[in-house]
Amino acid sequence: MKKTYQGKKLFLCSSFADVAGLLNIFEKNLKGKIVTFIPTASKVEKINFYVKDAKKELEKAGIALDPKFENDFLTTYEYSENDDLVELAKKVGVLRTENIDVRSLREMVLYGLKGMAAYGFHAYNLGSTDNDIYKFYEKALLATVDDSLSAEELTALVFETGEYGVKVMALLDGANTSAYGTPVATEVNIGVGKNPGILISGHDLKDIKELLEQTEGTGVDVYTHSEMLPAHYYPELKKYKHLVGNYGNAWYHQVTEFETFNGPVVFTTNCIVPPLKNASYKDRVFTTNAAGYPGWKRIKVNADGTKDFSEIIELAKTCQPPVEVESGEITVGFAHNQVLSLADKVVENIKSGAIKRFVVMSGCDGRMAQRHYYTEFAENLPKDTIILTSGCAKFKYNKLNLGDINGIPRVLDAGQCNDSYSWAVVALKLKEIFGANDINDLPIEFNIAWYEQKAVIVLLALLYLGIKNIHIGPTLPAFVSPNVLKVLVENFGLGGITSVEEDLKSMVG
Repeated sequence: MKKTYQGKKLFLCSSFADVAGLLNIFEKNLKGKIVTFIPTASKVEKINFYVKDAKKELEKAGIALDPKFENDFLTTYEYSENDDLVELAKKVGVLRTENIDVRSLREMVLYGLKGMAAYGFHAYNLGSTDNDIYKFYEKALLATVDDSLSAEELTALVFETGEYGVKVMALLDGANTSAYGTPVATEVNIGVGKNPGILISGHDLKDIKELLEQTEGTGVDVYTHSEMLPAHYYPELKKYKHLVGNYGNAWYHQVTEFETFNGPVVFTTNCIVPPLKNASYKDRVFTTNAAGYPGWKRIKVNADGTKDFSEIIELAKTCQPPVEVESGEITVGFAHNQVLSLADKVVENIKSGAIKRFVVMSGCDGRMAQRHYYTEFAENLPKDTIILTSGCAKFKYNKLNLGDINGIPRVLDAGQCNDSYSWAVVALKLKEIFGANDINDLPIEFNIAWYEQKAVIVLLALLYLGIKNIHIGPTLPAFVSPNVLKVLVENFGLGGITSVEEDLKSMVG
């Protein structure tokens, strides 16, 4: 029987006993109802009389407490040794779920939800929302603490999370294109100009649009960094002549690239690497949205919600131009609309045998040495193979001289990690064009680099779409139990990576 979930109302207060009389105004007919009572769940306190007082008031009103969510011990727990906290963690952390397979499935849902929330947040910033997606957040979160659910029901929820992952990526794709136009193939400068500059990193296109508007005519150039590179693809952003180019590479190169940039750095939502103690850029970094770091300035937000970049612009004028770390151009901007506009050309090259295979190499980049695997893999792919990429994983190979196939670049970059959605759209279109019965009959392989929760939701989305034989690396997620992994391997052919040589043989022959 399919379970249904109803949303709960939240009554947020300090000392409940002092405001208990207001509860009837908030919600009528509470007598006999069960409520979830969470007393300062995030803080351990020795003084906690207010917890008992609150419970007394709830009991007086004839309201029962949900024992499943009972956590008042958090406010009474005392410890003297760190080992005590380790034991506490087993009760309130991930390990509270004793069944390893149930725990694994719950964690897959939670990591997927975190990725969905990131994409939903970016869409929200552009005014795009979807109540059905929000309802699913609530349903899935409640399910992760519902001990009555079987492993089979949780498995179904995992794939439903993938379904909503597709929906939220489509929501963000629509929000971006509605606001800034459909991405187009673009040559992006990776060198520098002669003017002082501002470097903007992250994912939130609304922020770079406002920065470009406010810097126009000031003599200050704007450069993208890391996952902000795709800003160059959108017509409404690339029209600004002082959007000079992209500076640097993936997120983890910050500690060196921010030093040589010389000017202010703006963090929207992106991974932050703590600066070294002697970092010269610490006083010229500004953050906004979900990004933040102790001691770094926050960007002022006006009453109408717009950002005020005036302090950053004035600081930039006093700085030296960036030091050039690279030169040349890279070709980008191959989201699904741009690729599908080349569909006839692509199909022609497939039929002629000029293009034998596509390899999707989306996902995350990271500092670990084994991630150089993806550079070597790209370098050694047959010349008749096209790489489809998105996310910061592309920085492992997007500056290699891999050439083209009859004018089609061998590296097609769709954009940010959420733009992995583009490759699902392209694959489904190719399935239609070639009249394939199954998407897995197409000459497309998936070799995904994962790092964090946004990569997890991309994986779940691909699994929901029925895509099989996906390779993920450089390591498999630690939260996947042996039994759950077995199911994924047996039903979807999910696997890790081995050596470049072996994986080239198994994926492209």
